[in-house]
Amino acid sequence: MSTFHKIGVIGGGAWGTALAQTVAKTGPQVTIWARETEVVQSINDRCENSLFLPGVALDPAIHATSDLGELASAEMVLIVTPAQHMRATLKDFACHLRVGSPLVLCSKGIEQGSLKLMSEVLAETVPNARSAVLSGPSFAADVARGLPTAVTLACADRGLGEDIIATIGSASFRPYYAPDVIGAEVGGAVKNVLAIAAGIVDGKALGRSAHAALISRGFAEMTRLGVALGGKAETLAGLCGLGDLILTCSSPQSRNMSCGLALGRGESLETIMVQRNSVTEGVASAPAVVALARRHGVEMPICEAVNSVVSGAGTVDEAIAALLSRPFTSENA
Repeated sequence: MSTFHKIGVIGGGAWGTALAQTVAKTGPQVTIWARETEVVQSINDRCENSLFLPGVALDPAIHATSDLGELASAEMVLIVTPAQHMRATLKDFACHLRVGSPLVLCSKGIEQGSLKLMSEVLAETVPNARSAVLSGPSFAADVARGLPTAVTLACADRGLGEDIIATIGSASFRPYYAPDVIGAEVGGAVKNVLAIAAGIVDGKALGRSAHAALISRGFAEMTRLGVALGGKAETLAGLCGLGDLILTCSSPQSRNMSCGLALGRGESLETIMVQRNSVTEGVASAPAVVALARRHGVEMPICEAVNSVVSGAGTVDEAIAALLSRPFTSENA
């Protein structure tokens, strides 16, 4: 299998930095683009992303830049900007993309307004691009510190997928190949919304039984939407669906779950968001997930409840009451 030797990473947040770190350890030359000048300076001068990933010593070989043109020679590029900024980022970078260089989408979400998956946004902005999707249960701090992590690398072209895996995979960072791009993307987007719900359950002290029920029924919603969009149920039962859902719904280290925790404890969404320097993607994706589900006639009551809370249409208590008053039905209906 061939590998890529010059890697670009677009996005200097915690996840982009963690991916730059893990790829650098496998040998390729890595250049990371960040919008924030302080991030670029911190990585280049102190081998640390002090704004988004403090306390993690980065490989000295990682070079940071605020000039997208410096990624023009990259043989492969990981795109790690937030989902709601993906289209603008791809448009800005398209003129610098080296012909034939694959783009690996590493952001999870559904674009508001268009209701497009990230692969669909890519197809519209960079037609005929060679692409793949990286998704799965992975906290940035764990990956950056080299703790064991397994993820899904979804790509329609198996040969390309195997080349990407050969480049970024290691003993501690283990990508598993899947051909189902849609399933991988739906899992990554929906789990962020469900994690807010899981946080609310814990914030309201509703108990571990309720928490387990939330994850199980949330997984059913995720699978229904994924299959309706053309994904495979078995993909969603893997790392990029159920695996990511378990992780994100089980630890306040998740930005989405911690948001839900605060909401459940009575804090306002405005207060929560103003204290953060990182994107809580579930808040942005909730209305898009719900609108997409309605378009395809898919019932997603938990995601609907989360959307009502983050949109201000209803309170946490009203959302919980609405879920608990639903009619009894078959589990596999």
